[in-house]
Amino acid sequence: MDTNLLDSAAETIDGILADRLRIIQRKRGYRFSLDSLLIAHFANIQNGDELIDLGTGSGIIALILAQRFRCGRVLGIEIQNELVAIAKRNIILNEFAGQIEIRRGDVRCPETFCRPQSFSAAVFNPPYRRIRSGRTNSDPEKAVARHEIEGTVTDFLTAAVYALRPEGRVYVIYPAERMVELIARMRECRMEPKRLRMVHSRLDGGGEFVLVEGVKGGGEGLHVAPPLCIYQDCGVYTPEMTEIFRDLSAFPARGGG
Repeated sequence: MDTNLLDSAAETIDGILADRLRIIQRKRGYRFSLDSLLIAHFANIQNGDELIDLGTGSGIIALILAQRFRCGRVLGIEIQNELVAIAKRNIILNEFAGQIEIRRGDVRCPETFCRPQSFSAAVFNPPYRRIRSGRTNSDPEKAVARHEIEGTVTDFLTAAVYALRPEGRVYVIYPAERMVELIARMRECRMEPKRLRMVHSRLDGGGEFVLVEGVKGGGEGLHVAPPLCIYQDCGVYTPEMTEIFRDLSAFPARGGG
C-alpha cells in the first residue's frame, strides 16, 4: 500500500469481504455500517450500467458494486470535503481510478454535478434522522451523515430522478419506521416502487430497515420479497446473512499492496 494514502494517526484501513476491498476510515468520525453492505447486495446492477452513488461517504457502496458487476462509469457524490478526500484515496487504494470518479456535490443541486438523464442506475443510503429528532451528534461528520442537515430523502430522490434515464432504477435503504414516507415521496417523484424487502434484526423483532428498488416512470406493481433477518437468537448471523457475505466476497480480488 502507498503509505501516503493513510494518515495512521487519525485513520484506519479495514479489509472487508475477505479482504477483497480495503477501506480507509477515520478512527473518530463517520464509519460505514452494515446497512451499506445490505444495500450493495440488494442492488440489481446490470452489466454496462452507468451508476451514480448519491452521498457516497467513503465510497464503499460504489466500490462494492463496481467490483461485483461489470459497470460502466461510476460517479460518487459527497458533500463533505473530508469524506470526498477519503473516498478518492479509497478509489486509488483499490485500483478503480479509471472507473470510479468522486466529486464533491450537493444532492439539492444535481445540475451542478451531472447532466440530466446521464445514468441507468442510482443508489443511496441517505441520512435517516430528522433535524431535531433526538440529540444531534457532536461530531459534524457523523451529524451530516446521520441527520437531514444537508438533504432529505426527497432531495436524494429528486436528484436520482434528475440523473436517471427513463426506466432507470434507484436502490435505497431507509428506516422501516419511515417506510410510508419513503414510498409516498418516491411516487411523488415519479419513481415507482417495484421491489421491497424488510430487514429485521431478529426473527421475532420488528422491522429495522426497508430496502426498495424503484423505476423512473415505471408502472404500478410491487414485488414484496420475504423478510431478511440479520441475527439468530444466539446472536450470530443467520445463514442467509452469512450467504450474503459470501456472495459479496465471491468476486476476484483487485488492488495491490
